[in-house]
Amino acid sequence: MAKLVRGFRDIFEPQSKNFTELENCARGVFSLYGFGELRLPTVELKELFIKSTGETTDIVQKEMYAFEDAGHRQLAIRPEGTPGVVRAYLENNFTQNAPVQKFYYIGNMFRAERPQAGRYREFEQIGAEYIGNAAPAADAEVILMLKDIVAKFGAKNYKVKINSLGCDKCRPLYRQALIDFLSKEKETLCENCQTRLEKNPLRVLDCKLDGARFAGRVPTMHLCPECQAHFDEVQRLLKGKIDFEVDPMLVRGLDYYSRTVFEFQAGDASQNAIAAGGRYDTLIKNMGGPATPAIGWAMGAERVILSRGEVARPKEKSVCVVSLEKDCNETAFNLMQALREAGVRTEGGLFEKNVKGQMKQADRCGAAYALILGGDELSKKVATLKDLQTGEQTQIAFDVLTDEVKKRI
Repeated sequence: MAKLVRGFRDIFEPQSKNFTELENCARGVFSLYGFGELRLPTVELKELFIKSTGETTDIVQKEMYAFEDAGHRQLAIRPEGTPGVVRAYLENNFTQNAPVQKFYYIGNMFRAERPQAGRYREFEQIGAEYIGNAAPAADAEVILMLKDIVAKFGAKNYKVKINSLGCDKCRPLYRQALIDFLSKEKETLCENCQTRLEKNPLRVLDCKLDGARFAGRVPTMHLCPECQAHFDEVQRLLKGKIDFEVDPMLVRGLDYYSRTVFEFQAGDASQNAIAAGGRYDTLIKNMGGPATPAIGWAMGAERVILSRGEVARPKEKSVCVVSLEKDCNETAFNLMQALREAGVRTEGGLFEKNVKGQMKQADRCGAAYALILGGDELSKKVATLKDLQTGEQTQIAFDVLTDEVKKRI
C-alpha cells in the first residue's frame, strides 16, 4: 500500500479551511498596503540559494532538496521565497523600469529538515518584500503590516522582538569581538557552531543548541551613527502602534540580513517563531544588480494557525438531493445543478443507490435538508423538502423551488 513520505502530510477539511482563512486575511491586508502578488516557480537553479542564502546556513548545508535534471543542471526545490523574488526582480528589469516594488507571495517551501512542531518538510509560507526604499519608514511599515495580518487572523499571545545587525561598516568590529568571545568557548560549542565560528559567528547566536546559553554574556553590538539613527527612527515609528522588545540576541539564520531584523514569537517552545524578517540592503547587489535597499519577511502558515488554536465555525447548511426512481434521476440532477447555480450548497448525485444509501449520504455530509424526488412528485412537478432535524416535510413546486430553499438555508 502506498504510504505518505515522512515530513509531508495530507490536509483535509476542516483543517484546510484554516489555510484558506489565513491566505484570504493576508491578501486583504496586502491590498491595503499596496502589495501585489508574485507567483514564484517551485524550482530554481541551486546556485541561486547558495549565493543568496549563504554557504554556512542550515538551509544550504543540510536542508535543500537539490537534484540534477536531464540537462545536467543543478536545480533545487525552493526552500524560501526571497531569493526567487530578487531573481524575478532582476531578470524582469525592474531595476530600470520601476525600482520601487512591493511584492507578496503565498506558496509551499521545501526543506529536508527534521519535522518539528508546526514545521514539515513541505510547509506554506506567506511572505512580503519591499524593494527600493531605504527609509526606516519601510521597516516600520512591513512590521506593522505583519502585525495587522497576525492580529486580524486571531493569533494569540504573540510577542514581537526587534534588533539591528548593523551594516558593512559597523558589523566587522562586532564580528571580531564575537569571534574573540566565542573562541574561549569553542570546545563547548556544537559541531556546526565550531564551523560557523570563523565563517559567520553571528549564526552561533541563532543556534538552537548554543544560542540561548550566551544570552546576556556576548559582546554588545556598537552601531555606527547611521545605523543607530536608522534603528532609533524605526523604534519611534513603531511606538504606540505595536508592543515590541529590543533583543540584542536576535539574529536571523540567513547571511543576507543587515540593519533591522525582527521576529514574531508565540508560545514558550524553542521553535516559537511564527514569522520573521529583516532588511537586506546588499543582497540585490550581491546577486548582480545595482545597489538596492530592500526589506521583507515570511510567516510560517502552520505556526500562525497553531498560535490561533481551534476556532468554532458556524455550520454551513446544505441540501442533499435524493432520487427515488430511475425515471427521476435526470430531473433530480437538473434540480441539483439549479440549486448550485442559485448559490445553495448542494450534495447528491448517488442516484444509483437505494433510498437508504442516499439518505446515509445526506447524514454523512451533514445536510440540513433532503430534497426528495419520486414518481408522484415528478408527475406533480414538485419536490419534497425534508428537514433532517425535525423530520418536517414540505412539497415545493419546481418553479419556486430555488427561492423557497434559499429562504430556509
